[in-house]
Amino acid sequence: MTRLLVFEDSVYERDEDGVSTDRAFLMFAASLSRLLPSVTMLGRLAPRPGRSYYGLPEAVRFQGLPHYESLAHPSAIPATFRSLRTAWKALGETDVAWLMGPQPLAVLMALLARARGVPTVLGVRQDLPRYARQRHPGRRWVHMIADALEFAWRQLARSSPVIAVGPDLARGYAHAPRLLELVISLVSQSDTAEEKRVVGAASDGRLRVLNVGRLEMEKNPLLLADVIARLREHDPRWHLVICGVGSMESDLRARLQELGLTDAADFLGYVPVDAGLMDVYRAADVFLHVSWTEGLPQVLFEAWAADVPVVATAVGGVPDAAGDAAVLIPPGDADAAADAILRVHADPDLAEKLVRAGRARASSATFEATLESAADFLRAAARSGAS
Repeated sequence: MTRLLVFEDSVYERDEDGVSTDRAFLMFAASLSRLLPSVTMLGRLAPRPGRSYYGLPEAVRFQGLPHYESLAHPSAIPATFRSLRTAWKALGETDVAWLMGPQPLAVLMALLARARGVPTVLGVRQDLPRYARQRHPGRRWVHMIADALEFAWRQLARSSPVIAVGPDLARGYAHAPRLLELVISLVSQSDTAEEKRVVGAASDGRLRVLNVGRLEMEKNPLLLADVIARLREHDPRWHLVICGVGSMESDLRARLQELGLTDAADFLGYVPVDAGLMDVYRAADVFLHVSWTEGLPQVLFEAWAADVPVVATAVGGVPDAAGDAAVLIPPGDADAAADAILRVHADPDLAEKLVRAGRARASSATFEATLESAADFLRAAARSGAS
């Protein structure tokens, strides 16, 4: 029997229909309940009833931790101590813990797990120092804390197995005793089973550039406005479709208005994978990824599964993962992004080559396959700790 405890410092909501979250990754982790006999999720519980995009499966046990707005808020300190009491009790009913970091509470939980003799797998989903410098460029104290947390996580990894998302992050944890380089994918086998259209104008005559992701600074959403401006200089049929929410949505809308392009973009908000997102991908002519920093974005695999040609910034684990399945561009370069999109649209052979290479990658990293890999790794960690 493998009883799994999963922690990521994310917020959950609860209403009469159960517990839900807005993080697709947490749905991947919760889906391990299909393969393991017991899965318990730990995370901050929102103070007021509400419902988010993804409901936790009934088989998953949820233990709410005290809520705080951010680590900089005074409430974070007492909330952390109360969280550790809950974690200590939960660890007593656990065979293996999967903790996502680097993050202060995750570091403390890893130490608690060692004190209780519970095998721990460290999860790494982003380059925290790079993220901190991109998100808070002028705050040196934030950079120092991020560096310290990264150092602590890597020290823990010297004696703990690690699941790292993508090859770029995996290289930084090559010193771990056991390492799984994982793709977090919600693309099912059925999504990759048939060929879709390669490229071409939509029935309404528009040429659609799709971007899916959080509208936050590290995702560089303002660049989208400059890209669509350059595309429409070549052909007014180009149109921007944006799936995602975040603190920079108003800034992006303002930038589009400044450029006179309010009517050149559709904001669809957050579209869950299981609620029509794949249809949005299939209606696009090109998928555009413009982030400043990444581990390995699952949106690439979603685009590949939908047979959409991909143009992506060469950051983090993207170049290794994409290979010949994307046209890679430097981050922050609107001209390069627009030129790449125009080149893909003008060259059907190139578009088809990208689509076929992408389909192969999506087919080799389906939800079912990656979930099985994670479950096998966690089972092995539990066995090794019990032996």
